[in-house]
Amino acid sequence: MLQEYYLPNSVEDALVLLKGNNGQARIIAGGTDLVIDHQTEKVKADAFIDISSIEELNKIEEADGVITIGAAVTHSQVAKSQLIQKYAPSLVMAARSVGSLQIRNIATMVGNVVNAQPAADTAVALVALGAEAEVSSASGVEYVPEESMYDGVGKSTVDSTSQLVTRIRFDAPQSNQGTAFVRLCQRKALALPMLNVAVMVSLKGDQFEWVRLAMAPVGPRPKRATEAEEMLKGSPVTDEVFEKAVQLALESANPRSSMVRGSREYRMGVLPVLIKRALAAAVDQAKMKN
Repeated sequence: MLQEYYLPNSVEDALVLLKGNNGQARIIAGGTDLVIDHQTEKVKADAFIDISSIEELNKIEEADGVITIGAAVTHSQVAKSQLIQKYAPSLVMAARSVGSLQIRNIATMVGNVVNAQPAADTAVALVALGAEAEVSSASGVEYVPEESMYDGVGKSTVDSTSQLVTRIRFDAPQSNQGTAFVRLCQRKALALPMLNVAVMVSLKGDQFEWVRLAMAPVGPRPKRATEAEEMLKGSPVTDEVFEKAVQLALESANPRSSMVRGSREYRMGVLPVLIKRALAAAVDQAKMKN
């Protein structure tokens, strides 16, 4: 049963409260998942430490070519941010795909990441953007690649009883780079993604300089198609190359059949379409910026 609810005014105060509660407190911001998990006893805690009043964690900023998104920033704020719209439209599309408007107005993007669901829309987009998390604890601050924050389905490497993800950061895409996010879901409101794909490309003339391609849910975490990425480096932007990338990406995908998300066979059949669509959209965006 919850006994205490704290509203610290600084990251330092939040970390002191975490330490003082000896592992029995949990960080909360939007709480759209945590409150339910606590009620069903999936998560046990005597205290919640609400970081939503910490001013520095409610900001989206750009400095020296790096974009940072605070831990208390909601999906709606990400989707409406002119900065994110300018530099990372893939993240805007992902944020708009999460839940209902009411959920997006409350749920935080960082919470979506820390919840560690393999198909979390904004998490997949952030992997393609090369994002990393700033993780604070009593021992200091460390930076963790977003794709390394998974310890299994629904299990984060971040310990919310002693650590606080203060912000997510990624390099602002340049004029020769483009991003894209595509999603397949059932034709119902609030539907979970059956598949989602996020891409970031960097072009040099009519060739790929490099590519980051993330897919989900095709494993316990957003999956980078690393063999496809390697093949695309230095390759021309052609339909034939797209086809080769798709085949290599499929070798990295291992979705399981699900009553909610569809059969493995169906999703493996549709995944190539989503990959090609995302690659094409990211390339088009990069070319339009030049």
